[in-house]
Amino acid sequence: MLTVLGAYSWVNIRFLLEGAWVTILVSVCSIVLSYIFGVILGIVRYVKIKYLSAIVGFIIDIIRNLPLILIIFFTYFGLPHLGFKPDPIWASVIAMAVFEAAMVAEIVRAGIASIPVGQMEGARANGLSYWQALRYIVLPQAIRNMIPAIVSQFISLVKDTSLATIIVLPDLMNHAQIIYGQNTNYTIPMFLALAVMYFIVCYSLSLFSKYLERRIGGGNKKAKADEVVESANDA
Repeated sequence: MLTVLGAYSWVNIRFLLEGAWVTILVSVCSIVLSYIFGVILGIVRYVKIKYLSAIVGFIIDIIRNLPLILIIFFTYFGLPHLGFKPDPIWASVIAMAVFEAAMVAEIVRAGIASIPVGQMEGARANGLSYWQALRYIVLPQAIRNMIPAIVSQFISLVKDTSLATIIVLPDLMNHAQIIYGQNTNYTIPMFLALAVMYFIVCYSLSLFSKYLERRIGGGNKKAKADEVVESANDA
């Protein structure tokens, strides 16, 4: 009992929270960058731009089939040979953003492809250009359908930040290792603390995903209801 209480002393908890802050920082930066580039790459792959779409698809397939830890090693140990030496935090952000962008791109491509062709044809018939129809009609519907898959991928990203401990990223996992490295009796308590903290962050993302689905779904239902009312009034 005393061992457990000692493991959860304020000094250790504060040290863990410092690591948690780095984990959240790396996760947020990686999520933002991977979402932006993932959407762009997914669209490029879907629209079949001559040569470019094939090249992008080939690169995405390569990245998706590489282990994340290998990409982390390359960004931290390989980039310095190319004249760019990122610190562990930015090396982790770059590696995870690249890896997750490839994953998101494939989700986006599949999401757009899942929208019925009639949506694009109807938009074009009403005078919209291909890109306008894609931007205003097809893409919003696709993103709505992709929310669960994208959020699930981002939850995996948060958990994968622990892999960056291998390049001494001062994240939650790294700080926990330092604590139980000084006292092996703290090993199990630290694992429990890690489980709780990762659960809080990941479960919060899950709740946010459900909120977005309800919000967007509710908005769609309201729009459909308005259309029905309009039609009734016109009649």
